[in-house]
Amino acid sequence: MPRDVQITVDCADPAGLATFWAEALGYQVQGPPGDFESWEQALDAMGVPPANRNDASAVVDPEGSRPRLFFQRVPEGKQVKNRVHLDVRAAPGLAGDERMAALEAEAERLVAHGATRLARHEPAPPLGAGHLVMTDPEGNEFCLD
Repeated sequence: MPRDVQITVDCADPAGLATFWAEALGYQVQGPPGDFESWEQALDAMGVPPANRNDASAVVDPEGSRPRLFFQRVPEGKQVKNRVHLDVRAAPGLAGDERMAALEAEAERLVAHGATRLARHEPAPPLGAGHLVMTDPEGNEFCLD
């Protein structure tokens, strides 16, 4: 039986990283539970102290079909290269110069939101379509594909 999956990211600033990834993926920051109008109201009702209000955040696909991303605060910083990373499909159906131009435009947009560009890999047919390697605001690697 297939299982749903949630992608969890350890980080220093869950709210900040959630905002970045919502922008990058066209997701939205998950709203508060129940009838609460805001997370502040929900956290007040739950008795969560102010120092712990950025311990976690999540983003969800507005259509509900793609995985939820959950961000949790951890005390240690990122240590090494990711063994798993996200490929953001920013140029589906495009090839060659048109594909690379679309990836470059998306890279520019994400840099404005805190991403860093690391490398460009040119198309290498027949198997390599070309992609860009980036990091999110906390240094987690991802590719624009």
